Amino acid sequence: MTEFVWRLPSRGDGRRADPGLRGRGGFGPPAPPLETTDVRAGRFGPFDDLAQIVDAAELNGFDGVLAPYDPLGEESWIVAAAALRATRYTRVTVEFQPAFGTPVYAAKISATLQRHSAGRLNWRLAVDTDDAEARTRGDRVTGDERYDRAAEFLTVARGVWNENEVGAAGFAGTGFDYAGRHYDVIDGGFRGILSGLPFPAVHLSGTSSAALALSAAHGDVHLFAEQTAGIAAAVTELGERAAAESRRVRVGLELPIIARETEDEAWARVHRQWDELDRPGTAADHALGDGRWAGFDAFGYDQPIGLVGSYEQVAQQLSAYRAAGVQTFVLSGHPNIEEIHRAGEHLLFLADPAGRTLTTGQELIA
Repeated sequence: MTEFVWRLPSRGDGRRADPGLRGRGGFGPPAPPLETTDVRAGRFGPFDDLAQIVDAAELNGFDGVLAPYDPLGEESWIVAAAALRATRYTRVTVEFQPAFGTPVYAAKISATLQRHSAGRLNWRLAVDTDDAEARTRGDRVTGDERYDRAAEFLTVARGVWNENEVGAAGFAGTGFDYAGRHYDVIDGGFRGILSGLPFPAVHLSGTSSAALALSAAHGDVHLFAEQTAGIAAAVTELGERAAAESRRVRVGLELPIIARETEDEAWARVHRQWDELDRPGTAADHALGDGRWAGFDAFGYDQPIGLVGSYEQVAQQLSAYRAAGVQTFVLSGHPNIEEIHRAGEHLLFLADPAGRTLTTGQELIA
């Protein structure tokens, strides 16, 4: 079944094209004084806004949400924990830096979250980040060594994790020893309430040789960003590398979307947002064909290329990606609540009719 995940905002939300002017969630400029039906000031904070987006994702049939790592935004572990608490079925992917703590500590946090969410937590490691940003966190590891450290991180985390229940025995581990360049563990291993839980599915990303090698050996899902020339070559290389490791890695794709009832309506939204930014050139200059548009980074998205079109056109393009091997889509759009409802009500069942449409028998008892 095709999996659809919504990327949560990490620095507020809103309708404006400039991310710095989006005021929902307590970010952006001070809100102008307005006549409202609720005049009680300060009653709704950032997590009220995020909670509504998480609720909207679950109610509209998304399979999961992604709490992204953002050095200038909300802390992803806290957002993920809140999302798990607020939902019953949605899988929650937390993105974090391997350098944020030891793999044993990350595993322990995750074991507790798995216990309290019936195993709905995924991991996404943000391995390749900006050097200057890394230094602000006190992280001196650079280049491909980050991938070596990530491989050790995942090896240790899986090593201390016991998916079969192991009885408690004080501070004793289960005999996991590891001596690496970055981590050193003696008699590690979870027991008692920290054992007998599913290890989080590991999501990774990137197109470099080191990134694909890490996914081939340790990843469960590899997320690509759309490229001007497409992702077919990278997907093929990932599959070959995983096969050499006797593994299979699920392929995912991250896409911002603007989908409306008609193609004209969707492009009108793009042009309005583009004009608001007063940028050189026109929005049309960035059209790549097949509804792909390479200007989303101007609106603050991490992925420059996404889809624009009618619901039917965007669904057709998603189906084309699926036919090419993509099994997980991480979609995004702003303002988030409005765009989640649009996608859930008008797009998902067109993009995945077999998985999102009730049969006659199901309809009768729904």
